[in-house]
Amino acid sequence: MSFLSKLLGTAPDPREGVRPLWHRVVELAREPSFYTDCKVADTVGGRFDLITAVLCTVMVRVEASDMRSESALLAELFVEDMDGQLRELGVNDVVVGKHVGKLMSVLGGRLGAYRGALVEKDREKLVGAVRRNVNFAEGADEDTAAQCVADKLLALSGRLAGFSDEEILKASGIW
Repeated sequence: MSFLSKLLGTAPDPREGVRPLWHRVVELAREPSFYTDCKVADTVGGRFDLITAVLCTVMVRVEASDMRSESALLAELFVEDMDGQLRELGVNDVVVGKHVGKLMSVLGGRLGAYRGALVEKDREKLVGAVRRNVNFAEGADEDTAAQCVADKLLALSGRLAGFSDEEILKASGIW
């Protein structure tokens, strides 16, 4: 990419190649069984928790391949989407940057919490991370609910391992 292309913004956005993957992450996080079977709180906070959990699962798979730059692009799409969501919720333009910074910090912390458990396929470690990082519906048995979410994340991780990098980027509904 030339200097002028960067300066004038005429080059194609490199995030477009991973946008279908980002949309699939959001789609998976909206899976109704997370809210019905696993008792995740169907609130803004609960949905955010699931988006970050699914995104972390996908990012761990992406990082395990030759697609390290795609992982960073996914994080950028997360920020872009969360920025838009904050503005839609009426957060003042002056403080959106602060909120986005906090959200990035949250994503980084959760990625660290989930990464080891997913790489090691350590269910108990993942259950603990889910318990600490996911809001559950009022009255839910948090241990059972965290186990349900962890099992779904481990199953997703297993499915992702069976696909090529190209198939992951296409983000078709098969996974």
